[in-house]
Amino acid sequence: MNTKNVKVGVIGCGVISNIYLDNSKKFDGFDIVACADLDLDRAKDVAEKHDIRALSVDELLADNEVELVLNLTIPAAHAEIALAALENGKHVYGEKPLAVTREDAKKILDKAKETNLKVGSAPDTFLGGGLQTCRKLIDDGWIGRPIGATAFMMSSGPESWHPHPEFFYKTGGGPMFDMGPYYLTAFVNLLGAVKKVTSITTKAHEERLITSQPKSGTFMPVELPTTIFGLLEFDSGVVGSILTSFDIAGGSSLPRIEVYGTEGTLIVPDPNTFGGPIKIKRSGSSEWSEVPLSHGFADNSRGIGLADMALSISSERPHRANGDLAYHVLDLMHSFHDSSDEGKHIDITSKVERPEAFPAALEWANLRLKLS
Repeated sequence: MNTKNVKVGVIGCGVISNIYLDNSKKFDGFDIVACADLDLDRAKDVAEKHDIRALSVDELLADNEVELVLNLTIPAAHAEIALAALENGKHVYGEKPLAVTREDAKKILDKAKETNLKVGSAPDTFLGGGLQTCRKLIDDGWIGRPIGATAFMMSSGPESWHPHPEFFYKTGGGPMFDMGPYYLTAFVNLLGAVKKVTSITTKAHEERLITSQPKSGTFMPVELPTTIFGLLEFDSGVVGSILTSFDIAGGSSLPRIEVYGTEGTLIVPDPNTFGGPIKIKRSGSSEWSEVPLSHGFADNSRGIGLADMALSISSERPHRANGDLAYHVLDLMHSFHDSSDEGKHIDITSKVERPEAFPAALEWANLRLKLS
């Protein structure tokens, strides 16, 4: 078995690149060797901070040392960069979503198959200690047979803190496309693929006031729904609901995710994080019990999906945060919007296998040993 680390080049040197670069020093399986950005000065700053090479985007795509491109560009550029990486003979792992449109995402998967290369995509929070522990609890029968689930992501929107929030309210944005991937990926990890969805959507404002710097006091148009109520039917027969919104001015006390079984209820932690807390209440019990984590990676372990993919390249096994999973989630998000627009149920034609669970007690030190 080939155990060499995969050489990775980063395209997109925004804020999120820092956690990937910081965590790359902890993960086994890959080494980040270069970075690129349309703003070459930004790439040079990141390269100097992390002792890697700064290149132009074209130079990185053509670089013979780089075997895998980590695509951290804005969503509108995800497909272009992913396809360019594959065309240059490189595997690609990107931030969510896989692409803005189903058509572009399908092109990525088709090109990967044609070139015998791998595609991976965030979010990888479902591989953290919190959601993997929940997966084990469900698989081991702690709540009996799952029958239903709920998910809630409600906020007042990003314009109070993000310096450039306009893209959140354009095509490819909104609460479903921004935060939905975390919740829907968690759902698929816990309960499997979805076969049908229904939705009603709305928006509270036609334009919104930016209160963050440097654009405080300016208005921006809202081009898409900002509240989405959805229903899901899973292949397994489980039924679920999801609410994502940027219109909740007064906050909410609802849970992030709950899963209901024939013998108990499981409170799942925030799927945008890697840890707990996890609570369970079984039939006949009068109180909730907090469950200790059975898996490691409970802190901010962004990049674990990339590490798993890099190790899968060396060992020729499937990886978990894969392109089919990302496409299924993208298909679901579009289908919620389609359902509301068309006033009907949407049958989901994309298929995905539930990702293999991580081994229990998996931690930084034995990542390669356990996964290879």
